[in-house]
Amino acid sequence: MSNCERIGDFELEVLPSGVAVATFSRPPVNAFSLAVYEALGKLTDRIAADDAIKALVMRAPEEARAWCGGADLKDFEGITKTQREERYAFINRQLPKFHALDRPTIAAIAKPAVGIGMVLSSLFDFRVAAREAKFALPEVDFGLLSGCAGRFVALRLPEPKLREMLYTGRKYTAAELQPTGFFNYVVDADDVLPRAMALAEEVAAKDSAIMRARKHDSLKLEGDAWFEAYLAAQQGSAAMVENDASRAGVAAALHRKG
Repeated sequence: MSNCERIGDFELEVLPSGVAVATFSRPPVNAFSLAVYEALGKLTDRIAADDAIKALVMRAPEEARAWCGGADLKDFEGITKTQREERYAFINRQLPKFHALDRPTIAAIAKPAVGIGMVLSSLFDFRVAAREAKFALPEVDFGLLSGCAGRFVALRLPEPKLREMLYTGRKYTAAELQPTGFFNYVVDADDVLPRAMALAEEVAAKDSAIMRARKHDSLKLEGDAWFEAYLAAQQGSAAMVENDASRAGVAAALHRKG
């Protein structure tokens, strides 16, 4: 028997094997609002407090249009520099906590991961993606800086391709990005969840204390310089939110979605 519970926009199912499956469902595109960041923090706390959970898989429901379609742009309408800084302060209490979760984590990405979606996927230990799933860092189109550059440098994405993504905001399929080494597996869409679950079951079957120690050691080896760069980019974005390019970019995107 498995146990299911709702934590904000996440449904958490804990299987007898110790694998937990978090389904992120916020129709239509799984956009990240402040409430979702809060729920992510609570989800992290819930998993960290449960010794029965040995690995985590995060997925989106089949009907979702995206694994994570980026930030909820409604949060940015008319936002001031001070409000943006307050938003960052809240976010920065959630993402590092998830990144530091002492269990193996696997992102099962069958749909697009855009902006914060791609950043969030980078915080997992493993990534399994559908060949045609789209990935993008479009902040430049909203007159903002992407805060993720340092994170992807830490993961050793090739600098030329990373700059191309950051400077153009274009979408790339997982198949196109596969040579960067960002993914553990790039498979057919129907194979994403089974492959992610198989990987989760494999690591969950190992000694829990050893796996937690392995995760801690991996985080130490990775270092936290990427987060310092993330904070610096946030300050740059905060300084830009009140300029015309930023406001026009957000307004245009909201008009297209409307």
